[in-house]
Amino acid sequence: MQAHTPVLLDEVLQFLNPQPASRFIDATLGAGGHASAILERTSPDGRVLAIDQDEAAIERARENLQFFGSRLEVVKANFRDIATVAGERGFLGADGILADIGISSMLLDDAERGFSFMREGQLDMRMNRDQELTADEVVNTYGEKEIADILFNLGEERRSRAIARSIVRARPLETTTDLVRAVQRVMGAPRYGKIHPATRTFQALRIHVNDELGSLEAFLDASMSVVRPAGRLAVISFHSLEDRIVKNRFRAPVVAGRVLTRKVVTATDEELRRNPRARSAKLRVWERA
Repeated sequence: MQAHTPVLLDEVLQFLNPQPASRFIDATLGAGGHASAILERTSPDGRVLAIDQDEAAIERARENLQFFGSRLEVVKANFRDIATVAGERGFLGADGILADIGISSMLLDDAERGFSFMREGQLDMRMNRDQELTADEVVNTYGEKEIADILFNLGEERRSRAIARSIVRARPLETTTDLVRAVQRVMGAPRYGKIHPATRTFQALRIHVNDELGSLEAFLDASMSVVRPAGRLAVISFHSLEDRIVKNRFRAPVVAGRVLTRKVVTATDEELRRNPRARSAKLRVWERA
């Protein structure tokens, strides 16, 4: 039904435990792999409200999941607005909420979106193409110190100052290839078996352009009130900054609840063999009191 493989699917289903007639929210629909599995488990009358801010992802997921008909409702929105969307669609008091906040492989594979340092494209990096701020504006108009702070704080890039200086000197940068070259003037060429030298720079710019950490914090606070008492909130993150936010919010929730994952849940060796993308995935689950 879907071409991609959803990460930590067995673990998500174990914790959320979807049952017939229940209502779930998939706050980051993507290609619809998790939503499809939840809809199958809640057959014949369970419902899923799916949220995504990327129009291309929504179109693909609707095609993949058309079999489920009116049991699936899809809304274009940022997951930070989950309370508003759930209220408008009758999903307040949902039985469970899932957010897989890793970047979609569809976005990485689409060169023109500008997310990948492996494909030449425009410096865009917007998940929601209706917003104004792009990576092009950041690298070509921000000050050197501001760029360095973004790379250090959001990409944990140790050589942020030197890379920012190289970016400013290389202006105007028009494509992802231009940006990679600016980074490699500082970091050197890629080496086999090592992380690509532009990885942290691209990550930091993407997070900044889309305000990903701010959106995550807003989503976590709102979703704790959207889920019903004894309902569960499951979040899959892919790097340390996200995971730290999730861990801290779950430990100090805005409404009473408890953490169900004493240790963060990661992929099994079997899943890693099937889906190498799962190697960085971390699942944490919280239950409302």
